[in-house]
This record gives sequence, C-alpha cells and structure tokens, in this order.
Amino acid sequence: MLTSSRTSPLRTLVVDDTALYRRAVSQALSRLPGVEVVGTAANGRLALERMGEFRPHMITLDIEMPELNGIEVLEAMSSWPEKPVVIVLSSLSRQGSSLTMRALELGAFEFVTKPEVGSLESCLDNLTKQLGAIVEAYSGKALAAGPAAAPVSASPNLLPPNLLPPARKGAAVFPPRLIALGVSTGGPQALASLLVSISSLPIPLLIVQHMPALFTGALAESLQRKCRLKVKEAEQGEIAKPGCVYIAPGGRQMKIKSSPGGEVLIQITDDPAENHCRPAVDYLFRSVATCFPGAAVGVILTGMGSDGAQGLKMLRNSGCHTLAQDEASSVVFGMPRAAIAADAVEEVVSLSELPAALIRAVKEPRRT
Repeated sequence: MLTSSRTSPLRTLVVDDTALYRRAVSQALSRLPGVEVVGTAANGRLALERMGEFRPHMITLDIEMPELNGIEVLEAMSSWPEKPVVIVLSSLSRQGSSLTMRALELGAFEFVTKPEVGSLESCLDNLTKQLGAIVEAYSGKALAAGPAAAPVSASPNLLPPNLLPPARKGAAVFPPRLIALGVSTGGPQALASLLVSISSLPIPLLIVQHMPALFTGALAESLQRKCRLKVKEAEQGEIAKPGCVYIAPGGRQMKIKSSPGGEVLIQITDDPAENHCRPAVDYLFRSVATCFPGAAVGVILTGMGSDGAQGLKMLRNSGCHTLAQDEASSVVFGMPRAAIAADAVEEVVSLSELPAALIRAVKEPRRT
C-alpha cells in the first residue's frame, strides 16, 4: 500500500481480457508522471496471482472477463487486510453500468469508461485524462493521510473559530423546501450510507452525482434496493415530492424552478458542462438559491475538484443552511475542501453524523 510520503512510483497492474485495452491502458498510464506499469493480466485469476507477485499500489480492473470477472476479483480481495486501490474500466452499456455500481459497492475507488469511438490517439488521450484525474486524487489522499497532515476541522461538527465564516445578517430564513446535494468520487458508497440511515424526509432530496449517461440510472436502482426512500433518476417537468430522492441524469444538467403553486419543479436540460461536469453541482445549486432563497439545505460530499463550491456559497448567502462532509470520512476531500475555502460552509460533519444533521436542519431551521 502507498505510504503518506510516496517517493517511489505508483506501481500499477493492468487487468483486461482484451489485448487492445491492456496496451491502451498501459500506454495511458505510462504517460502519467509517477506511475509505473509493473504488469498485466488477461483474467481475474491471473490478476490475483500477479497482485501477490508484483504487490501493486493500484490496479485497473475490467469487469467482464473469463475465469474470474472483476466482481469476483473484488469479492476475493474483500478480506485482505491491505489491498491496492482499484479503478474499474467499464463499458458504456446498461449491463456495464449495473456491474460498475456493484464494483463500487465492493470498494472500487472510481471507474473510467472505455472509449468506443475515435482514433487510437484520441482514445489514449481520453484514457489518460480520466486516469490522470483519478491518480492525482488518490495520490493526494494518500499524501494527506500522513502524520504531518493538518486536519481541516478541529471537531467533527464545526469549523474551528478562525475558519468560521461570518454570520449572514438580515437574510430571510424559511422552513426548508428541499435538500440539494452534490457528490463525485466515493459518491455511491456515501449516498448508500446516508440514505439507508434515513427512514423518511418531509421534503425532496435532489442529487447531482458526477456520472455519465446510463450510470445514474443504475445508481438510482442500486440505492432503491437499499433504502426506504423512493429513489429515481429525475425526469423533465416532474414535481419533486416529499420523501423522494431525485438523481440528475448523467450527461445532462438538472435545475429547479418554482411552479405556479410554489412546488419544486425539476428541469432537465442540455446546457453546456460547467467545471468540466455535466451534470454539474453548481448548476443545480444556483437554481435553488435563485428559486428558494433561505428555504433549502445545501450539502457537498466527497469528490474530486471544486464543483459546487460557488453554488453552495450562493445558497449560504441567500440564507440557506450549508453542510460539507469532513476530511476523515471523505474518499476524496477535494469538493468539500473547495467549498470550505470559498466561505460557503456552515457545518462540517462526518458521513455517519450527516443523517442526523440533515434531519435537524430540516426540522429545526436556524435563524440568522
């Protein structure tokens, strides 16, 4: 496993039953600084053997393979006291998306989609970009885990006094009409943990999870099997109902409007990506701050990058209560860290404390 101050290369094993993808992924990884491809494997059985031989820090893992598939490899690794970080390679298909959700449930760190069209060079560029962002996020998390790392919050509940943003005076505060939540890397696991712990909600919950098309539908189905709340992929023009969870469709944007009767009306659009993301958290949060100022709860969970930070600040400035997941319970602290740095967060909580914090924010809205 990686230590907190890695000076040696990130040793990586490439696992795929297709020789073309083994070469392509190996070449993409070789373009990344600090990454060394130490071996390849054409099926899950060989992958387990070569993990013992090469002791990689990371593996890229195809799911659909002969002998042992990727899910079976993850199941076999589940009891290991130390294991490499796993990046799943997924096909853009309904079956691929469902299997990817299962892989994330079993502890995979993140997934990338296999390029299916374009020249070899464009496919390599695509893979390099996807893998590079994940490797950077994982390496940052490993480095931050060292004993010299300074905690972002002094307690699990509140920012330390020197980081607390000034209270917004004069902003009108109303009973929350909805919860808006943004999440990326580590999201499926975090959302499962959160939603399983909530038996009912008096208002709707709208979620932006960074994922491509097809995968958000599979995520909604996976979450619905686990929790008592109704979970679905959001649809254009539907009214968000209390006690329901709506996930923005992958590859599209989601915002809300207030209906003539004051209800939360969901709008699904093909507006451009923001922060390189579609769906984007900022896009949703801005619409909530505009349509329901002071009458919503905004939440940022684990994820790479900074999407959602500026939108969450708009929510806070409008009088809405805002929360962020703490560093210790985040798979990647990028999005919460950016929101805190943007002066957008009122309360920092661990993932285990988040259900109670949300219920409290909904039922006991604070005053400014």
